[in-house]
Amino acid sequence: KLVNRAHGLFDAAKYEARIDATNYALAHDDGLDPSYKDADLILIGVSRSGKTPTCLYMALHFGLRAANYPLTPEDLELAELPKRLQGQRQRLFGLTITAERLAQIRSERRPDSRYASVEQCRWELAQADNLFRREGIAVLNSTHTSIEEIGSKILAQLGIERHLL
Repeated sequence: KLVNRAHGLFDAAKYEARIDATNYALAHDDGLDPSYKDADLILIGVSRSGKTPTCLYMALHFGLRAANYPLTPEDLELAELPKRLQGQRQRLFGLTITAERLAQIRSERRPDSRYASVEQCRWELAQADNLFRREGIAVLNSTHTSIEEIGSKILAQLGIERHLL
């Protein structure tokens, strides 16, 4: 039976690598832990652009230590890379999304708020895109892209070899 054969293929080291990477992604979600020395990559973008699910996918499927940092309105007003991300450029990858889709997603979380307004979303996205361009950070639009496709494109653009665990 396939079930029995698949069971025999269990690799404890690969399993542990995936669990460690998943724990890393959770501990470094939304900038919770500012220590990025062990990160394979750091996704940055405005709130609700797809950073967290992408990091978890990359941890679970590839064993990558993926952190993410939300670019807040305060970060965007400074018009420079946040201090905790400086020196990490080679690990950074930006995610963006259309303002309309972002407003829709944010409205589910906080309806009728400034946070969810199309105008606020447009401003944040424009500032983030300017930052990505100025800093030379690769960026991907997540609007009509599956998490799996986002992950594959990030791996390809950053030159990280795919190893399914």
